[in-house]
Amino acid sequence: MAIFPQTRTAAPPPPAAPSPRTESSRPASARPESPGPAAVASSGSTRLPFLRHIGPNWYASVMGTAIVASAGAMLPVDVPGLRAACTVVWVLSALLLLAVLTARAGHWFCHRDQARAHLLDPAVAPFYGCLSMALMAVGGATLTVGQDVVGARAALAVDVVLFVAGTVIGLVAAVVVPYLMVVRHRPAPGTASPVWLLPLVAPMVSASQGALLVPHVSAGQGREALLLACYAMFGLSLLATLVVLPLVFSRLVHHGPLPLALTPTLFLVLGPLGQSTTAVNQLADAAPGAVGAPYASAFVAFAVLYGVPVMGFALLWLALATAMVVRAARNGMGFAMTWWAFTFPVGTCVTGAAGLARHTGLDALTWPAVALYVALVAAWAAAGTRTALGVVSGALTAAPVPPRPATARTT
Repeated sequence: MAIFPQTRTAAPPPPAAPSPRTESSRPASARPESPGPAAVASSGSTRLPFLRHIGPNWYASVMGTAIVASAGAMLPVDVPGLRAACTVVWVLSALLLLAVLTARAGHWFCHRDQARAHLLDPAVAPFYGCLSMALMAVGGATLTVGQDVVGARAALAVDVVLFVAGTVIGLVAAVVVPYLMVVRHRPAPGTASPVWLLPLVAPMVSASQGALLVPHVSAGQGREALLLACYAMFGLSLLATLVVLPLVFSRLVHHGPLPLALTPTLFLVLGPLGQSTTAVNQLADAAPGAVGAPYASAFVAFAVLYGVPVMGFALLWLALATAMVVRAARNGMGFAMTWWAFTFPVGTCVTGAAGLARHTGLDALTWPAVALYVALVAAWAAAGTRTALGVVSGALTAAPVPPRPATARTT
């Protein structure tokens, strides 16, 4: 719940209590209560009530689906039938994007009070970065996989539109969400969450997806400018991540594990790690046709010198996050939309490891990419199945239920 100084104007009504689907990291005592039926009716939100609780976190399902297609296409091994399967998944991701965009538009049209409350909720506002990444994830999958269906020209046109829209939205979110956290949200000490990384990693996705478009720009100033702009977004996202990540680890060390339903969000830390490794490798591939020989070779060297240590840390964090999830499962963790955190971040590690394998030729990097992709597909199947069942039953579109608090430490 946001806390405002007395010198400020009256704050808007507090947002509804977040559910496990919004991945709140706030303690139960700081969460506002959900509005009653009378409040909902008075706000005019009785129109399409099933859309009232469709928050921006639903874009994570689009991201997690699209990465299955694009990561499969980038694997440094030839698996019979994999390309066709990735094409089917790409079609599903495009349909999901249209469905979630439509649902979110209906949410804003019919439930503006709830939409405004989401922006003022530090547990929900960071998910606005997911819109940017969902657009670009589908765009990138269209260029790498979808061109088999729609053709190269149409795939390029779709990717350009989604890349531009996603990049603009991502850069805006990277500024607006931290601004709101500083001047409006006032999160309580010790409530830092991996969710805070979401708006900051969006420009890193732009860096990696922009690399795919560099060869399609006419040689000269334009191509070089796009390449360097992608490196600038890489740096923007990386340095911002280095500011937030220590807060997240400090929260874990000093305040104990996250609430059970929020434990999967620990996998979100893999996003900037894997995505940055993917970005430097894809930018290194695009550099030779955009900049001179000295810089092009330096970019290739940088891709390996940066990517290998970062992937090493990513594997360390993967082991830590997996151990925390196993612990949470033993303590009764059930399904929540936070399970989608098992997909896109792991997918970025697949593409990052695949890029390093491509530049080094090492089988020692190829097989980790394959193993991570198998884990990605399993996680996507589990999250997708449970989400579909939850939508059909209405459980995921019902009023949110506060997450269970974290289990207290024992000595």
